[in-house]
Amino acid sequence: MSWKRKVNKTVGELTGFHFTRVRKTPERPVQVKEQPARPTPAPDELVRSPAHPEVDRLVSPVFLLSPVRSGSTLLRVILNAHSRIHAPHELHVRRLSVGFGTSLAEKAMEALGHNQADLEHLLWDRILHRELTLSGKDIIVEKTPANAFAYKRLAACWPNARYIFLLRHPASIAQSWYEASAGKRDLEAATADALRYMKAVERARKALEGLTVRYENLTADPEKETQRICEWLGVEWEPTMINYGSSGNGSTGDFRKGLGDWKEKIRSGTVQPGRELPDPDSVHPLLRDIATRWGYIPEKTE
Repeated sequence: MSWKRKVNKTVGELTGFHFTRVRKTPERPVQVKEQPARPTPAPDELVRSPAHPEVDRLVSPVFLLSPVRSGSTLLRVILNAHSRIHAPHELHVRRLSVGFGTSLAEKAMEALGHNQADLEHLLWDRILHRELTLSGKDIIVEKTPANAFAYKRLAACWPNARYIFLLRHPASIAQSWYEASAGKRDLEAATADALRYMKAVERARKALEGLTVRYENLTADPEKETQRICEWLGVEWEPTMINYGSSGNGSTGDFRKGLGDWKEKIRSGTVQPGRELPDPDSVHPLLRDIATRWGYIPEKTE
């Protein structure tokens, strides 16, 4: 018997207590919950128009292509106040991807004539169709600003889509983008970031036919501008569009950051005057070219 056991036995006889070794409980490793992998979007080489558009597409949407902070939420709620037009919040449908899961699923879809891009298009179209059907209206408008970067994909998915291009003075866009993200970026960074959207919209304008609308005209004379839009869409103009907050057609929508404008101005229910345009000489050098192209500042002549 070892001395430790002898001591423990003696202490036990004298006091009734025994020493017992405490075994350390092994620490369990911290379980980190892994996020499920997101499906990779279909590559460009798979993108194509629908093989059977009469059954592959349920809607022919209207896309409102605009830079950020250019009044797209205002135009959306105005259009949604119409009894025949459904313009929901930003849907971001082009960000939705599908995955086959197994090689057999891929083989089965291939046998039906569908590649990954085809299936994504079917998903996007069905979501828009569901929204339109639930609204009980005839025309659906999608206004996510980032759509401008993917106009080619949208045109391939919906060959019969129509496009409204909403422009605003580039300096006003940049200033509003800076104010909307206070503390996130300085004015210089906000200007450069907003310019990306402006350039994307300009590329889409060159490639696609559509109607160009200016935010300044919309806020200065909303009746005249919305009449022009309605004529282009082929619907009768309705006076309730101007006071969108009281139209009764679900026009107020969901004002949340990330889904469109969320500020107090848009919540007013009526068209508010736009901000005063900047002096042409004060326009940031980064914006001068696009501002000239859009007709907001005159071209310099030698």
